[in-house]
Amino acid sequence: MDTYGNDGTGGAGAGRRTFGIEEELLLVDPGTGEAVPLAGALLDLYVRPLEAGTGPVLAAEFQQEMIEVVTPPHATLARLERDIMAGRAIARQAAEDVGVRVAALGTSPLPADPHPVQLRRFRAMTEEYGLTAREQLTCGCHIHVSVESPAEAVAVLDRTRNWLPVLIALSANSPFWHGEDSGYASYRSQVWNRWPSAGPLEILGTPDAYHQLVHDMVSTGVAMDEGMIYFDARLSRHYPTVEIRLADVCLRPGNTVLLAGLARALVETAAREWREGTEPVAVPSALLRLAGWKASRWGLRGELLDPQTHRPAPALAVVNSLLNHVRGALEDSGDLRRVEELLDGLLAEGTGAVRQMEVLHRTGDLEAVVEDAANCTLSTYRL
Repeated sequence: MDTYGNDGTGGAGAGRRTFGIEEELLLVDPGTGEAVPLAGALLDLYVRPLEAGTGPVLAAEFQQEMIEVVTPPHATLARLERDIMAGRAIARQAAEDVGVRVAALGTSPLPADPHPVQLRRFRAMTEEYGLTAREQLTCGCHIHVSVESPAEAVAVLDRTRNWLPVLIALSANSPFWHGEDSGYASYRSQVWNRWPSAGPLEILGTPDAYHQLVHDMVSTGVAMDEGMIYFDARLSRHYPTVEIRLADVCLRPGNTVLLAGLARALVETAAREWREGTEPVAVPSALLRLAGWKASRWGLRGELLDPQTHRPAPALAVVNSLLNHVRGALEDSGDLRRVEELLDGLLAEGTGAVRQMEVLHRTGDLEAVVEDAANCTLSTYRL
């Protein structure tokens, strides 16, 4: 899938855009709740399906305390939802085979001393970036949405950038860091943005401008290679997709499905605006950083920056603005009713960060927070 177009797999073509999910899950000790470096042992036992393209698969990540669940691309939200659930179930079984559990947590609530996977590139990153790399035990959710051409892809980046911080608020699931209440709903976002190449993009306009920026960043030597271009949303190096990568891994699979539905609708809405000649909102990336910070700090429990006015507004009002912005695309894809149901459930139950804080307040025990999160990882309803 390294070319653009309607190839039936990655390109949008004449039908609905395909989309897929990468979810990072924490490996935790079932007794203590601590993160454990057993990804290698788990993956050694894991039997990858012969036809991996037909279902979710497991993969290694930067730290041995985590694994990644990758779905294939799907054209319908229902099929993607099925594979998100199936992927988490596969991860749970694989973890149990080595005596641990998986937990959909953006950060470890308990203190952790991560162990990088022993690959030459990861060793080089640890040496180059010091504490930023050594402490980088964070679990995110990356959403790939198909695009028809490089020009459309960059147009999508330009026209979705002001809406992306809302996804941080919706996914917020990392209030704890090294055993302490961070004061943030998504502290993972703060840790992730320590990387020098992370954050929002400026408006670029053309594929040439995008690729020139990537080239210039790598040429500085600060970003080791193109794989370290950690924009909030970027062009995939291997597939005809835009990859939206700033969300926490969600506690419940239904919240992941919600993010995926909104992300595809954002991409489709942006592509329509581009075709109609609508210019992107000219907001500086410095303001988008502030919007991301505010979403990270409060999640849905305070004010966010309105993506259209860039002024503080109640979180619910901003979420409703996002839904209205993509309503036409959701209706056309047949996703509107399901997205509204999932959004209503999230607003009623709260984000993963809210759930974690509630468990801590009820039990006074961070081990209980981890245990509850592991129980919620495959749950579609409030336990």
